[in-house]
Amino acid sequence: MKTVSIQELKRSLSALVAEAAGGERVLITRHRRPIASLVPAGTEHLHTGSRFGRGAIKPVLSRPGLRRYLHVLLDDRRGGREPR
Repeated sequence: MKTVSIQELKRSLSALVAEAAGGERVLITRHRRPIASLVPAGTEHLHTGSRFGRGAIKPVLSRPGLRRYLHVLLDDRRGGREPR
C-alpha cells in the first residue's frame, strides 16, 4: 500500500489513479493522518457485450402507449433487428 499526502495527490493525481486502477491501494493523508484511500473500482457487475457503446436512444415519448414502450424494449433486446 502506497501512502501519499494530499499535496502529492494534487500534484500527481493521474499517475496515482493509474496505479490504483492497476490494483494498488493508495492511502491519502493530511498532516500524516489517514483521511481517504484510492482503490480500484469493482467492475465485475458491469456488462460489456458486443453492443457496448453502440446504443441509441429511441424517441419513445413521441407516440406514448404501453404497446409502443414494449415494442422499443423488445427491439432493443433483439439488437435493432426487425421481428421475424
